[in-house]
Amino acid sequence: MNDYESRRLAKIKQNQALLAELDIKPVLAGATRNVDGKPPPTKRRKVLQENAPSRVSARIAAAPAKPSYNDDEANTTAVALPRSVAKKGLKTKVKQELGSRLVDETESLVPVKDVETIKAGWTAWGVVGAPPTRQTNGAFHFADHANFTPNKSPAEMLREGCFGGSYYRPLRSRKLGIVVSGDWEELPQEWIEGLDVERYLNSPTYDPDVNKFKVSCGQSIEEWESAGWIRHEHDVRGWFQWYSRFYRGRRCDDDTRQVGRWKKCVGETGRWRRMLLKKYMQLGVREVFDDGADEDAPEVSPVMHQTCHHWAFEVRQEHLDAFWASGGR
Repeated sequence: MNDYESRRLAKIKQNQALLAELDIKPVLAGATRNVDGKPPPTKRRKVLQENAPSRVSARIAAAPAKPSYNDDEANTTAVALPRSVAKKGLKTKVKQELGSRLVDETESLVPVKDVETIKAGWTAWGVVGAPPTRQTNGAFHFADHANFTPNKSPAEMLREGCFGGSYYRPLRSRKLGIVVSGDWEELPQEWIEGLDVERYLNSPTYDPDVNKFKVSCGQSIEEWESAGWIRHEHDVRGWFQWYSRFYRGRRCDDDTRQVGRWKKCVGETGRWRRMLLKKYMQLGVREVFDDGADEDAPEVSPVMHQTCHHWAFEVRQEHLDAFWASGGR
């Protein structure tokens, strides 16, 4: 033990002896009490609340409310609610007016043009285009649209089975606000002669067994309408209805758009056509799958086949041979 520790220990003993001599007890900290014997209330940190401004900008008003951490009072702040709620399915725009309040604007589902005029236009057309000619490979040639080469006619599509047999079912157009029905009767009689109309044309439900490849595929006409693919002044049911009228000689302002859609889907570089051909190559299949082929033959994506069929196109052996020869390019 060094000198410092010896002196420190001696000092402690000296202090203890002095306390014992004076009979002094150590003082312990005790709880403070009021005169009635009860402990005083616990002090809480004072929270200063700023007064809310009387005017708030639209940007700040639209921001989410900040959480309150003051547990001493209930949150009684008024929350502004919209005057009305847009109905499901309606397109709603919200804009700021004068930078102070929000205004709901609902787009009308009824077009500006009179609905009766639109309906009349569906049948008030004459034959303008020449009938198509069929080439040796089965593709159709239209003199005024040489790049449009489907290899299925509308009649062949209907007889082989398409759209689950429900393409011409009664259709409620949300855009026009009417129910469209009976328009299958405009089809040429030779196209549907002997065909079970209730099963192949206007079935109220989609039946995949009606389809040529016995599978379900694609979206409904209502979904096409919601996506903005329908031009109601021309064809309220969409692409196939346009094709059936174009095939018979009608020409309209929507032809270029519809031919362009066909090319993007099943044209030479069309998405679905190339996806299907690539599927054949991936599986190592060199012969085209057909619904009427041997049951033991490999099935290559019936869904893609049916999708192409809905676009009036069917992959044939020469397409597959050319794809293999190009190395899938």
